[in-house]
Amino acid sequence: MKSCLKTTLAAAALAVTGGVANAANIVEIAAGDERFSTLVAAVTAAGLAETLSGPGPFTVYAPVNDAFAALPDGTVETLLKPENKGQLTDVLLYHVDDRNLPAAGIPAGSTYFKPLLASQRLCITKSGGSVMIADGTGEMANVVIADIMADNGVIHVIDKVLLPGTRPACH
Repeated sequence: MKSCLKTTLAAAALAVTGGVANAANIVEIAAGDERFSTLVAAVTAAGLAETLSGPGPFTVYAPVNDAFAALPDGTVETLLKPENKGQLTDVLLYHVDDRNLPAAGIPAGSTYFKPLLASQRLCITKSGGSVMIADGTGEMANVVIADIMADNGVIHVIDKVLLPGTRPACH
């Protein structure tokens, strides 16, 4: 089933209309990259795949599998249970901005950004060539790959799962 889904998404990403190749959307790109298999499973379990495949624009701070693996034992499995869909959705929406925000659009210094998770904030710090994101735990995620462009936004690959909580300090 998973292989069939990946094949279907890969075929959609390579679809040609009128002789011009269509760019892939955020979900198609993530589904085609094994580093995001946990993220794709979570997005699917939360019922957000259709939304993030929509017109956007979206900026997604996409944690790699190792970031999910670094969470306390059992966290991912617990979040993926149907009864925890609301909590999983909150965590995932904390990783999404409703703008197309390439790295060049992030201002130098530290700035609050409002993710799709209502009433929460992220503090994004851009200094030199690096971008870091403080979450509700006060811990920092690093953008390890910036600007994976999709037809409905942009993906920035991060090395930590962002968790909501208290408003991070942003100086």
